Amino acid sequence: MLPFHDPAHRFRSAPTIETERLLLRGIELRDLDYFERALSDPQVTEHIGGPNNRENAYRKMMTGCAFWTLTGIGMWAVEDKASGRAIGHMGFFDFLRDLQPSILGEPEMGWIFASDGQGRGLAREACEAALDWFEQAFGKQEIPAIIALGNEPSMRLAERLGFVRQPDALFNGQPTSYWRRPVDAKPA
Repeated sequence: MLPFHDPAHRFRSAPTIETERLLLRGIELRDLDYFERALSDPQVTEHIGGPNNRENAYRKMMTGCAFWTLTGIGMWAVEDKASGRAIGHMGFFDFLRDLQPSILGEPEMGWIFASDGQGRGLAREACEAALDWFEQAFGKQEIPAIIALGNEPSMRLAERLGFVRQPDALFNGQPTSYWRRPVDAKPA
């Protein structure tokens, strides 16, 4: 059993993490505007299945909340402290993905940022803080990530965070880039 699946060590809700410019916090109903804005934007969703309507954005928001209670890890809303607005969401999860090689039971990491949260180093700041929290909470362990082929900005971020590209994986029978952050990762 992995540490985050152990009821004695799991978190029931998102802990709050503060960085210089950001607040990583639990997802709240007020974040629906962010989820709808980000997940209906063709540029933001180009590599994650395309734009969503309000109902699907709401479902994805609720999924981010539920992970904490069910698995002890989950997603945060990323709030820009200067504006008080959510600009992204990110975290750790196990979607039971149909991925070859399998990552079942591992704490996959992922991130999505709205257009107004891109290009200022905020995603890196948020992800570094979350990785530090994860290591303190669960110890050092490898962390997988998958990124759609062609999503160069996310691939560059993964490299900066210390993820190493592996041979491409098959996700639902389609090729996708596969990344692993080794225990001794050295962020760039």
